[in-house]
Amino acid sequence: MNPVVGLDISKGESQVQAFLDKGKPYQKSFKITHTIEGLYL
Repeated sequence: MNPVVGLDISKGESQVQAFLDKGKPYQKSFKITHTIEGLYL
């Protein structure tokens, strides 16, 4: 098993996706807004 976390960082928000192994996503991706509230999940 080779867990990986992918981040797509852009202006205003970031998209996050975790993978347990190649081609096997862990749950669904989620967004984090670049605000104080968004950084405190």
